[in-house]
Amino acid sequence: MICETVKTGAECAFMTKSGCGYNGGFCHPVVEQCEGCQRTSEWSNGIYCTSYPNPAVKWRSSTCNFATHAKAEQQGLQQKINPLKASKRSNKKK
Repeated sequence: MICETVKTGAECAFMTKSGCGYNGGFCHPVVEQCEGCQRTSEWSNGIYCTSYPNPAVKWRSSTCNFATHAKAEQQGLQQKINPLKASKRSNKKK
């Protein structure tokens, strides 16, 4: 349905006939970590995320999975390889 609270005129999955169904009844503005993301858009009363109604929750534990500007940190740890299993796999290929 079309949002009637914060993002007036935009399509919103949380909007119902009785109003916004999201926790608190409205979308929350973006946080500092969202700066530079392509999923943000500016409305008359602030800047909001187009993918998620409360961006602060997404950034609480780690990086937001919707963030277009943040790259996932790669783990520097190598996976341990069992030499016995590795030799069996190489013998199967021959």
